[in-house]
Amino acid sequence: MMTDDGSKQGSTWPMPKFRFEVDFGTELKGVAFQEVSGLNMETQIIEYRTSDSRQFSTIKMPGIAKYGQVTLKRGIFANDKTFWDWLDKIKMNTVNRRTILIKLLDESGNMTMQWSLNNAWPTKITSTDLKSDGNEVAIDTMEIAHEQITITNG
Repeated sequence: MMTDDGSKQGSTWPMPKFRFEVDFGTELKGVAFQEVSGLNMETQIIEYRTSDSRQFSTIKMPGIAKYGQVTLKRGIFANDKTFWDWLDKIKMNTVNRRTILIKLLDESGNMTMQWSLNNAWPTKITSTDLKSDGNEVAIDTMEIAHEQITITNG
């Protein structure tokens, strides 16, 4: 009896999460990040009870959708302050919004799933800590606000 190794079309093996890329638009395509987190959506609950309801409870209806902050972590490269420049452009009620594409890739590098963050902009960047006796890679952490997540399949 042979076992399913996942090579047949229609396989139900889950995708590994370690191969992905982030696309920030025209000048920043396929940027490598160490970690992406916060891809979530929540629908607020509206509780309502009509005055003539015989039940002593409320009806729950869907309300406004809320999207969490997305956190991106990546290594610091020499002479690259692109994300700091993007954050620096934010002034009173003026921000350079972008569509950010986060792509989950298969073993061949083909997109299998994509999260699109609409009207995204940076709210916070935290640079690496510095230690004279450390041997870790220097990491920048950027938090992104956005107005909607759209998910598509490859």
